[in-house]
Amino acid sequence: MAGYIDYSKTTKSKGYRGSGSFATFMIIGPTCFFLGILFASFPYDFPLLWSKEPVSADYYDQLETHLKWMHQAPPLIGRILNIMVTVGFGGLFIKLFRPSEANFLFDGASLILYTIGVAVYVSNIVKGLRAVSSGLWHSDEFKNAKPRFDGEFILGREDSLKVLAASNTILALVLIGVLVLQAGQWYAEKRDSDDEAAAEAAEKREPSPGSKAATKKNK
Repeated sequence: MAGYIDYSKTTKSKGYRGSGSFATFMIIGPTCFFLGILFASFPYDFPLLWSKEPVSADYYDQLETHLKWMHQAPPLIGRILNIMVTVGFGGLFIKLFRPSEANFLFDGASLILYTIGVAVYVSNIVKGLRAVSSGLWHSDEFKNAKPRFDGEFILGREDSLKVLAASNTILALVLIGVLVLQAGQWYAEKRDSDDEAAAEAAEKREPSPGSKAATKKNK
């Protein structure tokens, strides 16, 4: 690992890819894009997770219709999502190519969180949307095969929709973590820059040894 990290790189190095690089924009852009989608879904998820009021059966029907509409959207929508996911990975891989220590810490942790987010999306959210879109819980096969259906245990409609809402919340927290790490990298760079500027200002204020000797000689 020591050979992988370029310890000679600093925030002023030519090959340093910091918070102001285009690769950072490739990370922040898709992350904010997905957070916007999750924020749009939050009003649907809120009654299932955070409200103490009982949820009516009509609400589940309305939510199921909404999720079906989302999952059965034109293929262009899914392709745009896949492109945005790829752009985010591209930005992270660019910043982690011959990384500095700061890149390894901040962008490496961002890559781990981003990967966890994609895993949650594929394993929980996509799977839940497919179940909703197929009308699984309304089929006679599912009603007659409880608690197992097609060789695996599948939750009922209400519990599955709650799991889907919880997965959206987990994904939002993971993506916020990516933004926090990128902001942390910017703050660390700013602190380094401020410390260097303060050190240079202090050196300019201090008289050189030659000037001190000349002053004493004149006296």
